[in-house]
Amino acid sequence: LKLEALVKELELKTIKAHINPHFIFNALNSIRALIDENPPRARTAITELSNILRSSMQAEKLETVTFEKELNIVKDYLALEHIRFEDRLQVEYEIDEDTLDQPIPPMMLQTLVENAIKHGISRQVGGGKVRIVSDFKEDYHELVILNTGVLNGSRDSDGFGLASTKNRLQLLFGQKANFDIRETGENTVQARVLIPVDVHTAVAKTSLKP
Repeated sequence: LKLEALVKELELKTIKAHINPHFIFNALNSIRALIDENPPRARTAITELSNILRSSMQAEKLETVTFEKELNIVKDYLALEHIRFEDRLQVEYEIDEDTLDQPIPPMMLQTLVENAIKHGISRQVGGGKVRIVSDFKEDYHELVILNTGVLNGSRDSDGFGLASTKNRLQLLFGQKANFDIRETGENTVQARVLIPVDVHTAVAKTSLKP
């Protein structure tokens, strides 16, 4: 049991070591362009970038974070990307507030949204939409990221992000946790995460909804 625990710990550390924001240089270029054009927005952008980098560093020390904390980082990330894409990037949120305190792997949501931007929105001439959904489904916390685009062989070409997500989930939450990514219609890709929760907690929260 000790050996198995050690192996899992090493695997998690190895996976985490490969997860870092890849958009830093784009963000810095965007901020540089804003310095003269819109100094207040440039200052805000620096704060957003700082928040993301701080979270990435803290991810090395944490096995899980609350969904709310991860969502705030993703909002900072998307705000920075909006500077670059402008009207080509649309963002929608459909968040059940009862899911905000649920644990998820640090930087996981950010990695999935980053892939949606890199392999979806950036390849569309007219841009597109990213939609983030969080809800309880039976005894699972369900996270869904929808983006304009198509699924192809280069989707995970930069290696570790998507390929590691299922491994991270199962190491932390067991075999019931799952991740899949697929096309769900014309020019739409869906990344879906299922994290098991205490069925009584999920049912109780659902029953309290108006």
